[in-house]
Amino acid sequence: MQVVLIRHAHSQANAKGILSGRIAGICLSETGLLQAQNLITRLGALKVAQLRISPLERCGQTINPWWQSVGQETNPSVKLVEDENLIEVDYGNWSGKKLSVLSMNKLWKIVQNNPSAMYFPSGEGLAAMQERAMRAIYGSLESKKKGATVLVSHGDVIKSMVASVLGMHLDDFQRIVIDPASVTIIDFSIDKPRLILLNDSRSNLESFINAPYRKRNLLGGGAGK
Repeated sequence: MQVVLIRHAHSQANAKGILSGRIAGICLSETGLLQAQNLITRLGALKVAQLRISPLERCGQTINPWWQSVGQETNPSVKLVEDENLIEVDYGNWSGKKLSVLSMNKLWKIVQNNPSAMYFPSGEGLAAMQERAMRAIYGSLESKKKGATVLVSHGDVIKSMVASVLGMHLDDFQRIVIDPASVTIIDFSIDKPRLILLNDSRSNLESFINAPYRKRNLLGGGAGK
């Protein structure tokens, strides 16, 4: 099974340099609305086993244009489901503040260099976030339906997922970049999951994701699809 991770498109908070966290009412920026429209073409007639999204508005606004114009018709038996395990980090007292201000906080170095030890004041620990994010992935793998599992979430959440499946320590997850509206794909068809696409913001992915799975023993790099 392939798990397709989509970060929400560029938001109003992104445009203002604000750490929005779980604040309600954060919508997509003009750039983000265009990125969401572009997902219609980029995903195309994607065959989906599950579509699960963070409950925050910006994730629904990101995937709804594709879902309503192509996805729902292509996958009539699939329901769009909100999953609390995919929600943004609870940044607590940091929510709503400018990143330029937060970067001067003494805890900022912990976030950047030792994130596994970071607990946001009156919020959530990054290690706890990673644990629930992985529950979202492994829970979705229980489905026996054909097609990809699509999870729409947030930058830090997706970064933590990628770090986990690659066996990276959470303290290294800041080395991973996940841009707005980017697509990351993880292959769970074998015992050790493989990262087959990371932070892609441009490609049209319908044929790539829908291609029949063919198990191969890999020596060196991949053999292509």
